[in-house]
Amino acid sequence: MSASETWITVRIETMLALAACLGAFLLLAMPARSDEIPGEPTPVPAEQPSAQPPAQPPAQAPPAAKAEGSKAIPSTVPSNDVCRKTKPPGPCDMDHNRPEHGSLGNIGASISNPTSDLWQVSMSFQALQFFDGDVNTGDSRLGSGVNLQPVMPFPLYGEGKDQWKLITRPIIPIVFNSPSPTGFDQFKNRGGIGDIQLPLLFNPPVSLLGSFIFGAGPVFEFPTATNYTLGARQYSIGPAVVFGYHNKFLTTAVFPNYFFSIGSRSERRSGTRNVSKLSLLYALNFNLPNAWQIGMNPTISYNHKAASGDKWTVPIGLYGGKTIKVGGLPVNIKLGLEYSVISPDTFGKRAQIRLQVTPVVPGLVQSPIFGGR
Repeated sequence: MSASETWITVRIETMLALAACLGAFLLLAMPARSDEIPGEPTPVPAEQPSAQPPAQPPAQAPPAAKAEGSKAIPSTVPSNDVCRKTKPPGPCDMDHNRPEHGSLGNIGASISNPTSDLWQVSMSFQALQFFDGDVNTGDSRLGSGVNLQPVMPFPLYGEGKDQWKLITRPIIPIVFNSPSPTGFDQFKNRGGIGDIQLPLLFNPPVSLLGSFIFGAGPVFEFPTATNYTLGARQYSIGPAVVFGYHNKFLTTAVFPNYFFSIGSRSERRSGTRNVSKLSLLYALNFNLPNAWQIGMNPTISYNHKAASGDKWTVPIGLYGGKTIKVGGLPVNIKLGLEYSVISPDTFGKRAQIRLQVTPVVPGLVQSPIFGGR
């Protein structure tokens, strides 16, 4: 086995170990069931005979809060919190350091909404990727990487349900290993940083949208790739829009971005075609009791400049997730599998195991930039 193959094997084993550990962590995050019966009355000693007249019975204590789900729902939980709406409702865990956003279940549902007011840092680990195509006659080639995506909803004007926002969701791709064809059955593994994308979405207030999701604005792509195989070496711009619907049970959204090149770096390789490509994220998330979730959020890609059989990559997938506390910090974790029902004929991604870790962080800007309070 060559040195490069040994390095890849070690990387794969490391990624699989990471996925296994986090899977076990998810299981451990489930609260243990208790065999105790809540509200079990304490035995009262038998009344002793007495010559005194019988004492008046004590006034009845007010009834306890009605238990919904496995625990009583605290009065501090907002009436529209997702955890109140699941079947069965509750429990509603508010014992974390972002209580203004509701229970852990409510935070998980908000993370699935691309236009929510949560400040967060999403880390999407492509723990194991499988590449294949006509130029490869052996086993699938393996790759791995991570996309860093801080989500920053800046309040522009107004507050509450009447607030306008500017939502920035930059995507910073870090490639650990990506197989690049150099000939028939010949590949070279590349790693580094890819091209950074920056969508800017203007989001109308909830008072106008109701349960609908909408945001629109420009999207930019910058030639930050550290290797020519990891990016286009071009500056690109285009439209970005997100639209969808959410309620207490589910969130669904479609988020297309289209890029056109407007310039290039001086070291652009000869013969490189101008950028004309689509990136379309589609998501469906179901909210379950105890802050659990199930759904999918793959990204379709289309390259207009590629050969006829290499234009589309269309994945489908499924994930399971849960919002937990890590030192009081709400963290949403999703683990899923995606498979491309359509992929480039020559060479492209066929499947991947994806792990998403998203902590919710304090907002850097709390007051509306242009007033309206």
